[in-house]
Amino acid sequence: MTFHREPSCPRQSRSFQRLSRDTLHRFREPTAGLLCCNHVRGCPGRTRTWRTPLDVSRRCARVTVASTTVTAEQNKTELTRWTIHGERVVDDTRRLRLSIASVELPDGVQFEQYVLRMPKAAMMVVIDDQDRVLMMWRHRFIIDRWVWELPGGYVDPNEEPMVTAAREVEEETGWRPRNVRKLVSFQPIVGSADAENLMFVADGADYIGDPEDVNEAERVAWIPLSSVRERIEKGEIVGSASLVGLLHVLAFRHAD
Repeated sequence: MTFHREPSCPRQSRSFQRLSRDTLHRFREPTAGLLCCNHVRGCPGRTRTWRTPLDVSRRCARVTVASTTVTAEQNKTELTRWTIHGERVVDDTRRLRLSIASVELPDGVQFEQYVLRMPKAAMMVVIDDQDRVLMMWRHRFIIDRWVWELPGGYVDPNEEPMVTAAREVEEETGWRPRNVRKLVSFQPIVGSADAENLMFVADGADYIGDPEDVNEAERVAWIPLSSVRERIEKGEIVGSASLVGLLHVLAFRHAD
């Protein structure tokens, strides 16, 4: 619990400035004592007599039940907040901004850390009436593995993420999604990067032809949702976006 002393009350008793949670607890009963701060010149309550030290602290130190609760919750967060003293850019491209941040921890330790800032990306879980999900079998050269993934891509400037997700499905799979709605948003590597991912879900899709982008997938297929868990265990589905989208659908699809 944190108390902010009222500057206009300089003669306020030191005991009240140092009130702790235990001290307030002892004086919570209205009969704990009679005190008056009428003699404190400049005190906002100089024309009123309070019954307890808690009353005085509330008025002179501006401590109220509501503000104390809010302040306590804020302090729980602020106590572990990292301080950024500066951030210098190392590389800045259309798809990535790499910088080095000067960081100070709550205990005073200072260090530098690489920070990635990337455009938003939008992906989609497309499910048909047979409980199958539209996925792509593709090679990821960075990890040198073949994996199943959901279609998706970066959000273009001035483009709505839902539009991006639907467009990417068409370009990468040749299917046009129907009944699209937002599913969830998340940060896949929040400790190192600001790279928001927005996931959408579609009930059904219409085939419009071969995929426009021939560089994305080795093949496109409708995968039974019942096989997703096994494919995850076998390491065939490893991307964070695909995992979040598929597991969200499996967990909450029939919750409403």
